[in-house]
Amino acid sequence: MRSFQPLDTSALLRVEVVAAMIRVLRANALHEVSYEHVAVEAGQTVEVVTEVFPTWDGLLLATIDQWNDQRTTPLLPIAERSGTIVFLRAIVGANVADPSLMRFLTSTLNIAATPHHPLAPMLYMRWRKFHGFVLQSLQHDIQVGREPQTMEPARGAEQLLATYEGLQLQSMVRPEMDLLESYDRAVTRLREGWSREYVPPVWDLEVIGGY
Repeated sequence: MRSFQPLDTSALLRVEVVAAMIRVLRANALHEVSYEHVAVEAGQTVEVVTEVFPTWDGLLLATIDQWNDQRTTPLLPIAERSGTIVFLRAIVGANVADPSLMRFLTSTLNIAATPHHPLAPMLYMRWRKFHGFVLQSLQHDIQVGREPQTMEPARGAEQLLATYEGLQLQSMVRPEMDLLESYDRAVTRLREGWSREYVPPVWDLEVIGGY
């Protein structure tokens, strides 16, 4: 006789509450959201929500993971198939279509950068994980000839993420900005530099000091 595993109702409830949190964050800034908002959206009591997520930090982290996975996981094959530049462009395109996740992740940066905040190490780990993926993807791009041997992957990942994240940050306060066009232009210029051997700058410190 075939046996069936019982449904884990607590796990299902966690997914339901996080989904409600995502819907709330699509329409509200993070600092405006509370357990009460999430409970109403989930059709649950505050007591039920706090039972599955006793701490607000736990709910934030679960929301980051679930929402980010929903957006990023389907795009991961693009990195293998077409390269890191195209993969990040796909994320930019997704963020243009739905900027609410981008706003949410940006709002958590202050937490990640706050020393001794209990959530900071976990957020920091997730940012580092994404950086690591981009770094490995660039290494693969060099191996298959998509990017030049003159590009140092560690530096390339640093520069590419600075461009990707910086342009998205600008677009949130400059709504007239064409984010995809700006990304394409910036990355094209960046790759031109990658194709040449790096020559360390020699600064005239006296001239700089005069400004």
